Amino acid sequence: MPFMKGPSPIRRTIKYLEAGKLVLKDQIKIMTINYNIAGKPHQGTKDFVFWFLPRVQYKNPHVQIATLKNMTPTPFIRCFYETGDEMLIDTFDRTKEEIHDHLITVVGKTKSVLKAEAIAKEKKDNPANFGTGCERHCMCEIPGQVPCPGTCPLPKHWRGKYKYKKVEE
Repeated sequence: MPFMKGPSPIRRTIKYLEAGKLVLKDQIKIMTINYNIAGKPHQGTKDFVFWFLPRVQYKNPHVQIATLKNMTPTPFIRCFYETGDEMLIDTFDRTKEEIHDHLITVVGKTKSVLKAEAIAKEKKDNPANFGTGCERHCMCEIPGQVPCPGTCPLPKHWRGKYKYKKVEE
């Protein structure tokens, strides 16, 4: 498998990507991560980009994320809002977990908002649903479907016991 090659191929699996906890707020449109590839103060940001950035990109497909390497003396993350405002987050000498947790509290959606969005996403009033507690009790109530055998007997050539076993009544 070609996707299992390279440094830490676990980062490319769906299970790993879906385990991400950082879902950015809807107002954030662009996020830039600035760091150097060398230096101890930049190591946490470099590790964050290596381990957590694929998860952040997977969970936030509407956000443009750019990494800018070797352009700054100190590492930082800048988030641009749709209103034109921007937020600077200092990541100097922090570990990747500290950066991740800080981003969750500052620019991430809260658990209650995520739970409410998951409930709204289910959309329980789907017209294709049928059964107890739905708009239609049976599939036969939808126009164009086979009528219910309880109310209207099916033709014998549609039923298996007459078709395959040749039962005559």
